[in-house]
Amino acid sequence: MTRTACPYCGVGCGVSAEPEGRRLTVQGDAEHPANFGRLCSKGSALGSTVGLEGRLLAPMIGERRVTWPEATNLVAKRFKDTIARHGPDSVAFYVSGQLLTEDYYAANKLMKGFIGSGNIDTNSRLCMASAVVAHKLAFGADLVPGCYEDLELADLVVFSGHNAAWTHPVLYRRMEAARARGQWHVVIDPRRTDTADGADLHLALAPQMDVRLWNGLLADLIRRGAVDRGYVAAHVAGFGDVEAELSQADQSPAAVAADCGVPLADLERFFRLFAETPRTVSLFSMGANQSAQGVAKGSAILNVHLATGRIGKPGACPFSITGQPNAMGGRETGGMATTLAGHMDFDDEARARVGRFWGAPRMTQGPGLKAVDMFDAVLDGKVKAIWVMATNPVVSLPNAGRVREALKACPFVVVSDCMAETDTAKYAHVRLPALAWGEKDGTVTNSERRISRQRRLFAPPGEARADWRIVADVATGMGFGDGFGWRMPAQVFREWARLTAYENTSRFLNLGPLTGITPEAYEDLEPVQWPVTAAGGTARLFTDGRYQTPDGKARMVPVAARGPAEAVNGAFPFALNTGRIRDHWHTMTRTGLAPELCRHAPEPYVEIHPADAGPLGIAEGTLTRVQTAHGEAVAVARVSDRQRPGSVFLPMHWTEAYAPSGRANPLVAPKVDPRSGQPEFKHTPARVRAYRETWRGFLLAREAWKPPAGADLVWRRTPQAACQLHEFAGRGDERERAAVQKALTRKSGDVLRFDDPATGSLREAWIDGDRLDRVIFFTIGGRLPPRDWLAELFEASALTAADRTALLIGRPPGRAVETGPTVCACRNVRTPRIEAAIAQGCATLDAIGEATGAGTSCGSCRPEIARLLAAAKGDVRHAA
Repeated sequence: MTRTACPYCGVGCGVSAEPEGRRLTVQGDAEHPANFGRLCSKGSALGSTVGLEGRLLAPMIGERRVTWPEATNLVAKRFKDTIARHGPDSVAFYVSGQLLTEDYYAANKLMKGFIGSGNIDTNSRLCMASAVVAHKLAFGADLVPGCYEDLELADLVVFSGHNAAWTHPVLYRRMEAARARGQWHVVIDPRRTDTADGADLHLALAPQMDVRLWNGLLADLIRRGAVDRGYVAAHVAGFGDVEAELSQADQSPAAVAADCGVPLADLERFFRLFAETPRTVSLFSMGANQSAQGVAKGSAILNVHLATGRIGKPGACPFSITGQPNAMGGRETGGMATTLAGHMDFDDEARARVGRFWGAPRMTQGPGLKAVDMFDAVLDGKVKAIWVMATNPVVSLPNAGRVREALKACPFVVVSDCMAETDTAKYAHVRLPALAWGEKDGTVTNSERRISRQRRLFAPPGEARADWRIVADVATGMGFGDGFGWRMPAQVFREWARLTAYENTSRFLNLGPLTGITPEAYEDLEPVQWPVTAAGGTARLFTDGRYQTPDGKARMVPVAARGPAEAVNGAFPFALNTGRIRDHWHTMTRTGLAPELCRHAPEPYVEIHPADAGPLGIAEGTLTRVQTAHGEAVAVARVSDRQRPGSVFLPMHWTEAYAPSGRANPLVAPKVDPRSGQPEFKHTPARVRAYRETWRGFLLAREAWKPPAGADLVWRRTPQAACQLHEFAGRGDERERAAVQKALTRKSGDVLRFDDPATGSLREAWIDGDRLDRVIFFTIGGRLPPRDWLAELFEASALTAADRTALLIGRPPGRAVETGPTVCACRNVRTPRIEAAIAQGCATLDAIGEATGAGTSCGSCRPEIARLLAAAKGDVRHAA
């Protein structure tokens, strides 16, 4: 087995994988200290995502396949010409947390040291930028003080805008033993997520009231005498300024509870728990960061921990959890427009230091454009050439329609990606084939500062190349070959390690012992946390109370509570919140290839409270329009009191390839935090109404299908084991349905047909030899049959006579069809089977797992099973 690292979230799990041809057996690496053998649903399904379907395997100029020299020479020439005519700030790189550290380092070096612009930013701007700024303000550098062991040692864990049960399932499972011994969980989140359901206390605060809550907590700690005055005097500056800021508002628990929209008793319980529990870890993630006041939220959390001295100690720290597998590596190497490599800034001394190390001919003079500003500059014509690496900004950025227009208007767009077709790649003048996970060779850094090796499992397919090498080839074409002459990733890593140690007398980020690493030692590198010393890695920072500031003291930062950047109003009365779901990742480029990951949430949905849905005529499963001033989406309604009244939730994963009408980010306002530039994904004023389709249908086919041009349909595609399921709905008349039917009709093969024009019901099945090729069902107002049995027929080598007879009925003869939401994606176990097991006496998670198989593989579904179990027991605190 080859030991490598998972390419999904910031937990940075170790993976043991065994390739066989282009297939892959995957299991958790029992020796990796991030996960000790556990994997979530996404990591467990990695073997389903390593095929070559949809891959970009050769350089392309337009639609013409070309050689690598032709492609890189064109990119180099167009960038050189643009810089010569318009200056270095007329070009930009937009990169990704999916890159390895070596890739990040190469791209940053080229842009900031050789092109001479700061215009390189990463999609980590969308998830971690506010935490970065908060860390720098408090600690003097972007330093995460804790480690995962602290989550097991803590007596209280506070999840602030962090649905760990879905977004970081392995970390959540690491706390199971601590929960069993009595660890308390408090969740601060407007939504009742699976993490909130499993918590001892859920504070469902009003949108954007985080700072008010944390400021209120600090004021309460001061009143109680729970501030560690000795620690503050010795190690913290700014406490008096924060006290003065707190005095500007009524900080009584009653006033804080009223502003936050939470029960006073719950708030006081939280305040008391925090005050009385020295071993406290506060986890904060996207719910805190993705805000126009994300820096203030982060600073408010850090203030509380600094005031109580709960930092640098086992089981006590503030802990920012990263979203992507190498967001930390990008932050370290200068992948953000606002920092230089090695946690250095743009002061003259640091610029000169990095310039000397690189032998840079044209060192950047200062920060570059942050992500949202960068694409605004593209649309405005200030940036005339942009290179997008391993990310899909047409889907992931806020106000995504504007990003689409920017790339469409840009004179020169380069996309390097592993996939041939993405929403962004369609605007590329040049597409460069990059390696995918399983083919890459390099390092990543996880949320606890742990560097792990991501090792190659497969030979590079076609002409795909490592991202660092693509960058180096373009740099050479631009005349900078002397600075980019690496032949292997170990050489890139060694140079990066040397930079961290270069003239380093005070910077915490230091890989000194790795500066002379050999290719053999690089290949065998074990996971290690920085700072790296001769004795090994460093688990916790600030254990001695010293910080990376001129006087060695941390800084508490005064922050004022304020409302949302854009308030709801009569035209847009709802607050739209967007985010991730359990089994998908970002824009589904990888997870969309795994049918098992499409079971739990097979289609875009909008979650809405019953009190809001009823007056709007929206019921469970109703197609629903969500509109903002920036765009519109149509998704299936999930009516649930887990959603706060007045707010709606829309997942962000779907793209044009899977559900063009269900894309969330075109709706998001491009509001950003003024200091970090991180967008506000958690609050955009919206309105909601029923879609009111006139007809519905579905298609099961062996190949992916798209509606005919001009068809005004809502549709989505969900991969199945042996076919593709397409659901569609329209608001047109018979002519619209006829046009869709014509587009679906095959020219050959046997066809079974049932057509009732009076009711608008149409059912057709095409059979190629003895195998099912496609099935279509249309209806105006009637019910459509379940899809699962029909999808299973595509796996059969030959249809039976009974199958043929039942095809147009849509149900198997002689047996019931199990329906209901899928809970366990790995074992394909649905809600009814779990509820039946509970009714038959299964009273624990393990008993349910033994009876049904649910929760016995990766365990990502265990929180949801626990919720079903609690509901059956009448535990309203944890029930859905």
